[in-house]
Amino acid sequence: MRHQIRIGCLLLIAVSLLTGTVQAEPARPNIVLMMADDLGWGDVHCFNPKSPIKTPQLDAMAAAGLQFNRFYSSSPVCSPTRGSCLTGRHPFRYGIYFANKGHLKSEELTLAELLQKHGYATGHFGKWHLGTLTTEMKDANRGKPDNTKEFSPPWKNGFEVCFSTESKVPTWDPMLKPLKDNHNGWDFIEDKSTAVAYGTHYWNEKGEVVRDNLDGDDSRVIMDRAVPFIEKATKDGKPFFTVIWFHAPHLPVVAGPEYAAMYSRYDTYKRNYYGCVTAMDEQVGRLRETLQQAGVAENTMLWFGSDNGALAPGRAPGSVGHFRGGKRSLYEGGVRVSGILEWPARVKAGTQTEFPAVTSDYLPTILDELKVEYTGQRPLDGISLLPVLAGTQTERAQSIGFESQGQLAWTTQQYKLYSKNAGKTWELYNLLSDPSEENNLASAHPEQVAEMSKQLAAWRDSCVRSDQGGDY
Repeated sequence: MRHQIRIGCLLLIAVSLLTGTVQAEPARPNIVLMMADDLGWGDVHCFNPKSPIKTPQLDAMAAAGLQFNRFYSSSPVCSPTRGSCLTGRHPFRYGIYFANKGHLKSEELTLAELLQKHGYATGHFGKWHLGTLTTEMKDANRGKPDNTKEFSPPWKNGFEVCFSTESKVPTWDPMLKPLKDNHNGWDFIEDKSTAVAYGTHYWNEKGEVVRDNLDGDDSRVIMDRAVPFIEKATKDGKPFFTVIWFHAPHLPVVAGPEYAAMYSRYDTYKRNYYGCVTAMDEQVGRLRETLQQAGVAENTMLWFGSDNGALAPGRAPGSVGHFRGGKRSLYEGGVRVSGILEWPARVKAGTQTEFPAVTSDYLPTILDELKVEYTGQRPLDGISLLPVLAGTQTERAQSIGFESQGQLAWTTQQYKLYSKNAGKTWELYNLLSDPSEENNLASAHPEQVAEMSKQLAAWRDSCVRSDQGGDY
């Protein structure tokens, strides 16, 4: 009898497998977060057809996926936005108020830490800017002997493999600068014997300075480390979480001869800015090809964005398009960036959305897809975008809060409340009809200002409680 039951069970299992009634656990997606540095919304051709910059790979990525026409960085400057990408929380909750201010606290939960617990290989490549990378030598902006207070490298925040800098480097020959350097950038250095050290180093996960393969295009130098990481994880059968944060086109901009030649009719500043963006774009294409060849492109969440908008018009060659303001401003030009998601398994090619999304949405979206609960009893500022990807949600219910150097903003699906002086005076814009923020409606709609400012005040109070350690 037992023998007959055993045979019967085996037959049932076999039939179930043949008929598909036993459901295999869905494959977990690979995740890549790419981010440019100071790239303007108007720099990428698919967002701004008038852009003089050649970005064929980003254009192809958008055509193959989803283009976010209202994608926001959580801050108008570098460091705070990077924190939001990894924590799902506004940086004022953990003391990263501005670039080179604060560091990623050990109590914060990062995507790398959360995904590592679920079997993901984790790697960070490029700019970090969330703390120093050494306590033993002078490095970059804040690294120096015995400075332990701000020491918070990626390998202390969940990343197993690292090729990282604390802050900016030149976008060509990243370790070098001319004896008399221009802050904005320069033509590539032909005679390297005339160059001196720039002063920022690349570090690996062991806390060692990396000294090999650092010549030429910095975006390629970064991708030379990211590609083997992805290939190894794929070979090992592990899903991967890869953060690739390019330095381009943050100053100083330097384009190699091939890329500068594409823009020879422009002045030095423009040809180096434009050229380094095209060089970065080339590496985006290289990454997409790597994913295809590895057979994992179908189920890889491939994100692209920028940490903030371009410098304000007239200060740099970057473009904010028709938007107002630029880097360091909470007007749209400072925080509206080029957001793209390519994910063939879940996203229909050639789609666009006007849904307002923000860098804080990465974490909730990824955890939602993995059916992983957020383990921290603390507020998140982002939301899951899966309903947006599925086409079941077209309007954002949860507002997006911003704060930076006395500026405040509260953005809803339709309206944006803005203050340049910590709430002493207010401006109100209808972003659906006036995305360029030309018509201040505050005096015409005082009730809207009152309600939105009340919501903003409550959110700021929550951020203060978090920053004072209330979440830990």
